[in-house]
Amino acid sequence: MPSLKEVRNRITSVSSTQQITSAMKMVSAAKLRRAQDAITQMRPYAQKLREILENLSASLDSSEGVYSRKRDVKKVLLVVITSNRGLCGGFNSSVIKKAVADIRDNYSNAQISYLAIGKKGGDFFRKTKYTAAFPELGNTNELFDGMTYAKTAPVAERIMKSFADGEFDKVVLYYNQFKNAAVQITQAESFLPVEPTKGAKASKADYIFEPRKEEIVQDLIPRSLKTQLYKGLLDSFASEHGARMTAMHKATDNAKELLKNLKISYNKARQTAITNEILEIVGGAEALKG
Repeated sequence: MPSLKEVRNRITSVSSTQQITSAMKMVSAAKLRRAQDAITQMRPYAQKLREILENLSASLDSSEGVYSRKRDVKKVLLVVITSNRGLCGGFNSSVIKKAVADIRDNYSNAQISYLAIGKKGGDFFRKTKYTAAFPELGNTNELFDGMTYAKTAPVAERIMKSFADGEFDKVVLYYNQFKNAAVQITQAESFLPVEPTKGAKASKADYIFEPRKEEIVQDLIPRSLKTQLYKGLLDSFASEHGARMTAMHKATDNAKELLKNLKISYNKARQTAITNEILEIVGGAEALKG
């Protein structure tokens, strides 16, 4: 059985940890509210933009446009969005596992490159045999610091240019989609080439487009791709804080339960020590009488 001093030290340590996890939970809850508002406001715009693009492109040849060309998949770029910090449960590992599983199951014969947005994903992929893409972009981890559409757009433009130039035949986006504070859905979205959604049908209405339908699509596709990447970052940012809040809530509860058990152990050890001292005193008194 550990000594009273060891138990007291452990109680102090667990109590300090509980205070830290509780504070982190409250900070993540405050940040989650802002991030949730941002993604909630962004989704309707992104969905409507996608609907307009589908409505226009459904009647066009899917091979038209530099971003719609389908090629044999020999070179694949994985855009993996994770967080810069840990202590958020399985948030980062779920995205990384999804990407690794896709490589194994779907792109085993392709040349793989990666663009890691988020320190945790970058740390993992730097240990692999895959090639890092776009070193001229600098530190993409800074996108999460005051994240805006203007900061995200150059990254999307660089990816689009590389696809148009034939550097990659396919680009896939991996991130956690925010559902609620406790649930994040790991997504693997095809970013390029642009493919019409299954079941999309051409509009039956006879619209007159100005400018021409093809020109509208050429303008909407780049805008839609930039919006798709920005939405992925917002989703991931909200999911990170939701996952961290949930993880810290569980850690705080676990610390509370551990403290309860430690205090019981401490009281038992203290009672045992007191009982032993009483027995020694009684034994000594009896010896003096004899």
